[in-house]
Amino acid sequence: MSSLFSPMALGSLELPNRIWMAPLTRCRAEEGHVPGALMAEYYAQRASAGLIIAEATMAMEGHSAFWHEPGIHSQAQVDGWRLTTDAVHRAGGRIVLQIWHGGRACHPLLNGGRVPVAPSPIAISGDTVRTPEGKQPYVVPRELGDDEIPAIVKGFRLAARNAMAAGFDGVEVHGANGYLLDAFLRDGNNHRSGPYGGPIAHRARLLLEVLEAVAGETPLMGLRLSPLNSFNDMADSDPIGLITWLARRLNDLPLAYLHLMRGDFLGRQQGDVLSPAREHYRGVLVSNMGYDASEAEAAIAAGTVDAVAFGTAFLANPDLPERIRRGAPLNEPDPATFYSPGPAGYTDYPTLAPA
Repeated sequence: MSSLFSPMALGSLELPNRIWMAPLTRCRAEEGHVPGALMAEYYAQRASAGLIIAEATMAMEGHSAFWHEPGIHSQAQVDGWRLTTDAVHRAGGRIVLQIWHGGRACHPLLNGGRVPVAPSPIAISGDTVRTPEGKQPYVVPRELGDDEIPAIVKGFRLAARNAMAAGFDGVEVHGANGYLLDAFLRDGNNHRSGPYGGPIAHRARLLLEVLEAVAGETPLMGLRLSPLNSFNDMADSDPIGLITWLARRLNDLPLAYLHLMRGDFLGRQQGDVLSPAREHYRGVLVSNMGYDASEAEAAIAAGTVDAVAFGTAFLANPDLPERIRRGAPLNEPDPATFYSPGPAGYTDYPTLAPA
């Protein structure tokens, strides 16, 4: 019977525990979306995670959705990320990079006036985006042409190649939370016809093409999905059917793990997506959203999942595995500093005294 502290193999990696660090947008990149020394310190502090999944990172230029998020499309960004990977590896950790296209969550004020792209011209409603001119409503995106899709696939492929040049142990493709790949997957946002719209097999075509391209550039590839999450004004008419189809289809790809967000941040959509994923996907299954240590331990012991990715708990507790091991209290995260610049609420959370 496995536990949170059972080692596990992931591709060629040997992970010392099953307490993974989920990707967390922190908006601490420097000018030009370049990761710096502060980010390296932050990730190295959390090197005791079984695996660190670094934050959503721009696969290609001109698709910023968070103002100060990092990229992996320039040499300066590759060099900047090398500071992080070297620091994490020196600390004994393992780290993969989540590569991402913001899709309709991007904004012209963050991208030199460029209108964002999406499967269909449907704006995100009920939310705003942070820009240099303050919070702004999302704009109606431009429908991506079928003839433009090969460039998107190429962008992800080159991002994966750059991630390996930056020293990462692998990559995670971001197919969740209403960004470009997820927007194609879910019928609440994908209203197009043709080879990339309509039935699930067509809506999943872009994701599968990206995965096939990325697989040729990295020895370890993961995928994050969120079939229930309504974040970024997302929905699907049949999320259980969607994850069931995908779980089966993903067995045909060299996927090291499937990282599944089990719920909905806003509680609009309900359902059990873990069970069909576990039933039909034969690889390593990782889940996150709302787990505490005891529930994570029970899920791993029962074989429901193989590992659990912790988000805000890792944000506020650099030494989360040790705190769980000792049964020590957790630091409370400070939402006011989640996306603010500088070290406050980033690298200054306290760690336990040595036992």
